[in-house]
Amino acid sequence: MDRDARNGNKVLRELHAENYRAIFLSADISLEEQVRDAVETIEKEFGALHILVNNTAAFVFGSYDVEWSDWNRILSVNILGTSLCSKFAIPVMVRSGGGAIVNVSSIGGLIAQERSLPYNTTKAALLGFTRCLAMDLASQKIRVNAVAPGCIDTPQLRVDLESAGMTFEQGLIVEGPLHMLNRYGTADEVANAILFLASDEASFITGTCLMVDGGYTAK
Repeated sequence: MDRDARNGNKVLRELHAENYRAIFLSADISLEEQVRDAVETIEKEFGALHILVNNTAAFVFGSYDVEWSDWNRILSVNILGTSLCSKFAIPVMVRSGGGAIVNVSSIGGLIAQERSLPYNTTKAALLGFTRCLAMDLASQKIRVNAVAPGCIDTPQLRVDLESAGMTFEQGLIVEGPLHMLNRYGTADEVANAILFLASDEASFITGTCLMVDGGYTAK
């Protein structure tokens, strides 16, 4: 489920080519009706729901001077969107016998970063959301965890570097050493952490956050 129908359908075609059963739903998770309809479609199509990954991504940077409209945009996606997806998915997960929720936070949810007040605030809120929801759902056999990526080589990172007037190589020189492993992470490395937390191999893990940050926050 995503707003980006072009890339969403591209991934769908790739999955179908590998003989996976999958559907793509275009939805804005800040809109309650669209989230509700999407989850209803999922239950009708598959008959059950066991895993929810809340990977929301609205990016607003700045400090106390950020406009209210920008605050409203990032809160409506990163926080309220996550809560809406959870609100409608959880009853289906309960009917399905349990499962796992993984919320994608960030190292920004645990540390201070310059001119990152709105974004880091939402990612910190997701950690509190994760812990409280884990407590509420433990009796329903639903585990809730989070991952906190460091700097990950994604299209958004490259857009941010370009906006800052930097090439990828220049960004790596500056940001790579902030991580003990002296590089950017990859999307696959974050995906593997999410897969672990969603799997039965993590059956005794709930209410926690897995750092996927190359040692950034351990320094």
